[in-house]
Amino acid sequence: MGVPIRRPLVLLALCSTTAQATALAMGDGVPPWTGAVLVVVAVCAFVVGRRESGGRPAWAVLLVSLLQTVPLGLAAPHAWATAPLLALLAVLLPWLVGRSARQQAELAVAAAERVHLRERARIAHDAHDLLGHELSLLALRAGALELAADLPERHRGAVGELRAGAGAATERLAGLVALLRDGEPPPLRPQDADLADLAHRASAAGLPVTLTWHGPRPLPPAVAATAHRVVREALTNAAKHAPGAPVGITVTAAEDVVVTVANPVTTRRRAPGSGTGLAALAERVRSAGGALDVSTSGGAFRLTATLPGREAR
Repeated sequence: MGVPIRRPLVLLALCSTTAQATALAMGDGVPPWTGAVLVVVAVCAFVVGRRESGGRPAWAVLLVSLLQTVPLGLAAPHAWATAPLLALLAVLLPWLVGRSARQQAELAVAAAERVHLRERARIAHDAHDLLGHELSLLALRAGALELAADLPERHRGAVGELRAGAGAATERLAGLVALLRDGEPPPLRPQDADLADLAHRASAAGLPVTLTWHGPRPLPPAVAATAHRVVREALTNAAKHAPGAPVGITVTAAEDVVVTVANPVTTRRRAPGSGTGLAALAERVRSAGGALDVSTSGGAFRLTATLPGREAR
């Protein structure tokens, strides 16, 4: 079992001093065991480079390298020309090797941390896309059932609680996703970039959705992914804040792709929300080179995303 070197700089200085004192004590000539001492010095210099960071160890190693030349030159005057090279090989070069090894280890740790963060972001993305959307569909179905005229009043309260619970679960999931993402943008990997299918699923869940398309299909993959995200977030907001209200989706694909989602403003109390969903959506649209506009006018809530779509022509 190895014993860790806790003070490599101290050990390096001790070995260097031993080598110098030995050379000076021998007077004329280099003692035969000087090579072994220099090997120990080299090992200590490597450990310093491997373990220590910052400017102080570098200056200490340089000083030791210079001091090594003095006793060797005094003990063997003919070695003055080779003493600096010997000090370089014995001290400075091992230190540089150790420093390089330490930097490589730090880079490996940083790379592993980046992989870990990306995996967290991927999990958060999947959780938001899959669980968040399914919870929103559950809230949609509950909202539609709550508004049904033939629903007995004794059940209407329970259905309302179910809708509110689904909305609260969506908010808690959003908070968990924010913690997992930790500032890392989600990867561009939608589960389903088909807006028609998304509208159909929302309609089947009880939210009346109409999709109107102007222009060529399909959209470029990157544009389609962002448009899918815009529509999904808009439907989620409609499910939470205006359950059962009709939603109109309009896509105009030309030089720019304009995605508009509108629904009536209801008088029912708005479900609680943190607002982070729209903020994250605006950031996603900006990162795609577009712009997001949210407005309430004429009794309708309208979300409009303008995306660069030159490739769609």
